[in-house]
Amino acid sequence: MELTEKNSPFATEPIGRLIVRFAVPCVISLLVNALYNIVDQIFIGWGVGYLGNGATNVVFPITVIALAFALLIGDGGAAYLSLKLGQGDLERVKKGVGNAVAMVTIAGILMLVVSLMFLNPILTVFGATDKLRPYALDYGYIIAIGLPFTMISTALNSMIRADGNPKFAMFSMLLGAVLNTILDPVFIFLFHMGVQGAAIATVLGQVASFVVSAVYLTRFKTFRFDASALKLDGRICGSVLSLGVSSFITQISITIVMAVTNNLLAAYGAGSIYGSEIPITAMGIVMKVNQIMISILVGIAAGAQPILGYNYGARNLARVKKTFALAIAAAEVVAVVALLIFQCFPMAVVSLFGSEEGLYNEFAVLCFRIFLLLCPLNGFQTVAAIYLQAVGKPMKAAIVSLSRQIIFLVPAAIILPIFLGVTGVLWSGPVADGLAFVLSLAFIAGEMRQLREEKRVPAGESRLARSVQG
Repeated sequence: MELTEKNSPFATEPIGRLIVRFAVPCVISLLVNALYNIVDQIFIGWGVGYLGNGATNVVFPITVIALAFALLIGDGGAAYLSLKLGQGDLERVKKGVGNAVAMVTIAGILMLVVSLMFLNPILTVFGATDKLRPYALDYGYIIAIGLPFTMISTALNSMIRADGNPKFAMFSMLLGAVLNTILDPVFIFLFHMGVQGAAIATVLGQVASFVVSAVYLTRFKTFRFDASALKLDGRICGSVLSLGVSSFITQISITIVMAVTNNLLAAYGAGSIYGSEIPITAMGIVMKVNQIMISILVGIAAGAQPILGYNYGARNLARVKKTFALAIAAAEVVAVVALLIFQCFPMAVVSLFGSEEGLYNEFAVLCFRIFLLLCPLNGFQTVAAIYLQAVGKPMKAAIVSLSRQIIFLVPAAIILPIFLGVTGVLWSGPVADGLAFVLSLAFIAGEMRQLREEKRVPAGESRLARSVQG
């Protein structure tokens, strides 16, 4: 069926209702993904102790790298699907999804092989200390087995949402999370398997999500999937990857930040009253809790993405602007609420991950109050990056995504501890948030001016139409 403005909800339904319809399931799906590791940490914290939690923190970047490649391909495939639907090119839609599935399968197998072969040196890069390494190896080898399953299901879920079925994507992720939550205490407390039990529970949940997501390949609404779509096409692969680069950079930047901060926290922490393991463990918990906020922000933005992409492709520019404004407003409300929790009730959050002694609690509270001091600015930056990705501006989206984590945070994390000691690593957070917000604001101001110019360009001559012909 050819999609036109007459039968597409992206062009006709109220924008607020559309954002809720697509964002809520997306938020739930991403929250579920974030909760995989948080649930592990909660049960490990009570069943093993803070060294077990510290071990999962040095393994966590491996799963983030896998997620980065999954979103590079999955979000790119979703953006490509939305843009081609807006242009009514259903053959390209099918090939884009098929190429994305083939690419993420190859990437998942490669991640599995690399992780199993080089786990020990990888853990060293991510800051494993002698005390944390045995736990990290036990946890990491099992987690590696689940990487292909979680990568394929994550990529498929992005495209399932863009196909107009966010509830199915939500169910897929929710099934895995529920299974993981049920099995974690069974393996940790009943079978006394420690961190290995938590890893097995996680992998089983990921396999369940994979099976459900794979079933959807035969149920796409907008086209009929067949094996011919899996044949890789260089131009289509390039378009998919370019459209997903913002999501990739956002995730891979987290990995770089964790590698840098873990090593800096270990080095400067060793010379402080906290030691090396407490700062690594506390910061890991803070980053994972913060990932809950980021997941909601990304979910709101990703829920708006198909609306933005379709209407920009169809040149309904007034709806593009309104969608962007509503997404920003929703994201900022969430970020401000998160700030209040982080500043006013940090100890309540810390206590979820086990009962520890004073120095651990003290540093964890400092992490929340300092590192996340300007987290409300993340709302604007996150939506801005997804907006640029959705309208076919992958390079600008990449720069916005790269700015906070790499351009600003890493240098600040290296420089500030020279003067402030281990707490200097924490102050790199608000410094990076502030500078990245200014850069994002400048990019979006330029894009809003360009939207006004686009209104005067005939549909067949639009820059977007020329930039996504692949």
